Amino acid sequence: MKHTKQLSLAIIGAAAVIFAGQASAQTVLTASSWVPPTHSLSMAQKEWCDLLEKNTSGKMKCNILPRGVSAAPGTYDAVKNGLADISFTVHGYTPGRFVMTQMAEFPFLGNTSEPISVAFNRVAMKHPQFAAEHQGVKVISFFTHGPGIVFNTKKPIAKVDDLQGLKFRIGGGMVNEISKTLGMNVTLKPAPDSYELLSGGVMDGTLFPAESTESFKIDKIIRHATTFPGGLYNTSFVFMMNQGKYDKLTAEEKKAVDAISGEVAARIYGRGWDKVDLRATALMQANGVQITKADAKFVAEVKAKTSGLEAKWVADAQGKGLPNAAKVLAEFRSEIAKQEK
Repeated sequence: MKHTKQLSLAIIGAAAVIFAGQASAQTVLTASSWVPPTHSLSMAQKEWCDLLEKNTSGKMKCNILPRGVSAAPGTYDAVKNGLADISFTVHGYTPGRFVMTQMAEFPFLGNTSEPISVAFNRVAMKHPQFAAEHQGVKVISFFTHGPGIVFNTKKPIAKVDDLQGLKFRIGGGMVNEISKTLGMNVTLKPAPDSYELLSGGVMDGTLFPAESTESFKIDKIIRHATTFPGGLYNTSFVFMMNQGKYDKLTAEEKKAVDAISGEVAARIYGRGWDKVDLRATALMQANGVQITKADAKFVAEVKAKTSGLEAKWVADAQGKGLPNAAKVLAEFRSEIAKQEK
């Protein structure tokens, strides 16, 4: 009887240990970033992770790695292959791989990141062809940075001809096509290379949103900036999860991830970017950077030279299976206008 009682207590104790282990079990997502922890992208990813942990009462959390598992151009495949569970990347860092998402990279889209990001995410998520380009990963959200600006170390740029004779770093994607139509001398390099390229005189300028001058520490190197209403270009990003990792989540865990995916995540990234864009613009002014606002004539010049790019995108996107691509693009611009009100 005594042994039976001891055995019962042992079973109860073991069950309690197992239950406690189950109760404290945590699903951990490995998060990677190819920019510093203080960069808006890293901070937005952390904000998303913190929200996930809060919403699940700690049952899900992120392990944010101290450094990226890959340089920027290899991040998509790093997530696809399971080297990290979640991260973000620039579509244009792998030229030719993504066509649909170039929709978010045209000139004169909008003046802040959050409205463009929300509009981009809304329209892209309505058309499964956008997600279909992202085989091997689960798209959490699409988003963009703020309006693209022309920066350089040499001279003010107030017309297309002023762009000639300078060497520019660009990030790839549609900005590559835009710069070609403007006759610019460009080199495709990831954003983190900018300081070395500009400080060493290898490049004379770069195309960036305002935020990047501070993030990549070129705010004291650049001397001139030219801004455009709605931006000269934009850059398309995807925030993503390894598909296999997502598939292994429980129904409850998937629900928690889905609840803060899409527009919620797009707003987190967009809002964060707008905040640092404002701060970086103030910093440029404090550092004496000469800011030139493109006038109507300059804008008209750019529009005339880049007008064929939208028609080409429409043809390319339809060729990859997006029906009525021109209508989708019009819907995107209309959605941005709604979000900006």
